[in-house]
Amino acid sequence: MTKIRAKISGIHCYAPPYILTNKELEGMVDTSDEWIVSRTGIRERHIQKGEGLGTSDMGAEAVKGLLEKTNTSPDDIDLVICATVTPDMMFPAASNLISHKTGIKNAFSFDMNAACSGLMFAIITATRYIESGASKKVIVVGADKMSSITDYTNRETCILFGDAAGALLLEPTTEDVGIMDSIFGTDGSGYPYLHMKAGGSLRPASYETIDAKEHFIFQEGQSVFKFAVTKMADVSAEIMKKNNLTSEDVAWLVPHQANLRIIDATARRMGISKDQVMINIQRYGNTTGATIPLCLWEWEDKLKKGDNIILAAFGGGFTWGSVWVKWAY
Repeated sequence: MTKIRAKISGIHCYAPPYILTNKELEGMVDTSDEWIVSRTGIRERHIQKGEGLGTSDMGAEAVKGLLEKTNTSPDDIDLVICATVTPDMMFPAASNLISHKTGIKNAFSFDMNAACSGLMFAIITATRYIESGASKKVIVVGADKMSSITDYTNRETCILFGDAAGALLLEPTTEDVGIMDSIFGTDGSGYPYLHMKAGGSLRPASYETIDAKEHFIFQEGQSVFKFAVTKMADVSAEIMKKNNLTSEDVAWLVPHQANLRIIDATARRMGISKDQVMINIQRYGNTTGATIPLCLWEWEDKLKKGDNIILAAFGGGFTWGSVWVKWAY
């Protein structure tokens, strides 16, 4: 029997027009452009401005562009998965709203929360639906309005995050391309170091939680950094070893854009050069679910059919993983 794989057959992204620079942040908190760049590599980030706009609005823009770009009818989409930690509301799911705003009426949809690893978890979930024959055209969205949960009086976290959305179209193929393999891991014991304290069932919103600023990202940076460097680098090297891939075999590493030092450590662990690494953290910051799509979108014209690409991410939870992709177009 011919093996069916899932292939990425299109990608499109959206970043809001407003750009928050390090210079502007210097007027908001005690920081400097030099301090931010030396520790993170970030120079600016896009921020969604305007009343009544949420994550689903950015996701919808990315999906509209994807459908037009790939000449795909909304009626042909049978599944939409949105990876996000900032849905418009607790329910309905952001994916439901994205489908509604883009005219997708014949698909079922759901959200996936695995923090910064969510996009890759969603890709593999979509892959399983395609491999089983249950779905033919799946849209995976990675979208986050991180500005909505960022405390702009906290100099440690407000420098890190931006807003954006990316959308990928996955379809079946019998060629030797597509999603080839993946390795994932989670460790819930890491939650004290990176989480949002309130807003869930444990600590519902109250005057107390709002006054204590518990509806913003909490991060113990040094602990997260150490764990991220180890896990993201190790899992990327592991998937290469598992599939007998050498550094010469890998065309591109597409790392989650959280911190330039983590990205550099991952590339060194894989034995690849900086010329093989997609990096745009300097212009977008950490957009959580959208970082990997943003890279693929910006490098799309440099990708060749059959290119071996390693996706790698680490996120709150803790979550981490790597996906080996053979580019399909």
